[in-house]
Amino acid sequence: MLGGTVVGRYFGAEVTVVEDDGRPTRFVWDGRVYGVRRIIDHWVTLRRDWAPGKRSQVPERKHWRVEAGSAYSQGVYELCHETATGEWLLSRVWG
Repeated sequence: MLGGTVVGRYFGAEVTVVEDDGRPTRFVWDGRVYGVRRIIDHWVTLRRDWAPGKRSQVPERKHWRVEAGSAYSQGVYELCHETATGEWLLSRVWG
């Protein structure tokens, strides 16, 4: 803890995510399956490199902060979904 704030480790690792109605239900990271136990937060951002007319689709990033676990560990994870490419990233880990 620094100044009362919990600092997470940053990643950027690609993960495989199973969704239910757009919400992550489990993901695979480093060969392990993590089941999502609860969604803590969800928000959407626009990519900084987007400009009107540059692309037809607005490239959103959907962020999900979830509590999840595997047989070996549990913690809080931030998943990021790039809507333009369909790619999922594990962007931050607390745990």
